[in-house]
Amino acid sequence: MDIQQNPEIIDQDRRRFLSATTSGLVAASAIGFIPSAPTVAATPDAIRPFRANIPEVALADLRRRLANTRLPEQETVSDFSQGVPLKTVEQLLRHWQTRYDWRKVEARLNSYPQFLTEIDGLDIHFIHVRSKHANALPLIVTHGWPGSIIEQLKIIEPLTNPTAPGGTAEDAFHIVIPSLPGYGFSGKPKATGWGAERIARAWTTLMRRLGYQHFVAQGGDWGALVTEQIGVQAPKELLGIHTNMPGAVPAEINQAAFAGAPAPAGLSDEEKSTYDQLVFFYKHVYYALWMGTRPQTATAFADSPIGLATFIIDHDGRSLELIARVFDGKPEGLSPDDVLDNITLYWLTNTGVTSARLYWENKLPFFTPKGVQVPVAVSAFPDELYQTPRSWAERAYPKLIHYNKLAKGGHFAAWEQPKFLTEELRAGFRPLRKSI
Repeated sequence: MDIQQNPEIIDQDRRRFLSATTSGLVAASAIGFIPSAPTVAATPDAIRPFRANIPEVALADLRRRLANTRLPEQETVSDFSQGVPLKTVEQLLRHWQTRYDWRKVEARLNSYPQFLTEIDGLDIHFIHVRSKHANALPLIVTHGWPGSIIEQLKIIEPLTNPTAPGGTAEDAFHIVIPSLPGYGFSGKPKATGWGAERIARAWTTLMRRLGYQHFVAQGGDWGALVTEQIGVQAPKELLGIHTNMPGAVPAEINQAAFAGAPAPAGLSDEEKSTYDQLVFFYKHVYYALWMGTRPQTATAFADSPIGLATFIIDHDGRSLELIARVFDGKPEGLSPDDVLDNITLYWLTNTGVTSARLYWENKLPFFTPKGVQVPVAVSAFPDELYQTPRSWAERAYPKLIHYNKLAKGGHFAAWEQPKFLTEELRAGFRPLRKSI
């Protein structure tokens, strides 16, 4: 039975959320600036209501640190080859100091039902929004690094309420958006072992705990690895997955690209273009190599907000160029506040280092096939780290049910191009609704 059809579960969840709203909820930890759970007796698998409530002292501390920022000298090149240009850093700093208001995004977060639940000894924070439509399809969406649940806020309304923008009720979703362990308001692992495989099992536990007897999963970046691991584990409730960063590169091609070798013979023009994207990315993947080997060395992320921000916006070449344009007064998909909402969440929760440890934990290849046998939908955005050709997607996913090569969009699809991603999720999962 779908949870939407179970009034007892719905009423129980409603009561939890209303209780959170009326009680004023949580005092914040003065050490970590992370709102705590209510101090009431609860079983380990209880679902506890949550509201973000960053203390003013934390925001005052942020303002003080920004005012005392010491910047480096200007780069000696006219492009992005030395990293984030000083001009972009200065523009970001100025906006953060003079125009940014954290309370706006905090209020936006708190406009959605949020919860904490303990899974495998760790508190997991998540947003859970149910559609009003009776046959809505349960969907769990996972963010990546340097992302957060803020990336997915733009897709909540169109996915849960598709009739508002002129869509059909048949495309409705119930949506669950968890914060990865060590990210945002989720707990910070105190021991090793929280890689993508374990997170995938935790997400299945979460969906079962919410009462869903079937669901689909979606993700990009780390969310793509976690989602593919859910597909590999193939719990009985899982109908299929969607990814906008597919693990579809043939192993031998991935190995050649990592080595920076000339393109292998026999590639089509489309595959050759993708190969060139991979070679470029592997030449500029310093951030992942650093976090994957020495995450604790990034202690400065806990001490310098502008240092944390600069590292975050330099995820990949295309994303950096986009963000630089945004702060240069040319918004395209993102606004300056969008960028700073995400960065400020990292700062206030002190998760610069704990989020980086996911790279250290990882034992999986990012881009090669993992052996997913469940139905898969793929959306290939042009400014992704690589734009997956259909030929590779078909080889990687025996049950490919949807493939679309989009004309616009990059690595942070939900954040930058929410309309396109929403349409892709509707189309990609539409065939699976028939099996419910």
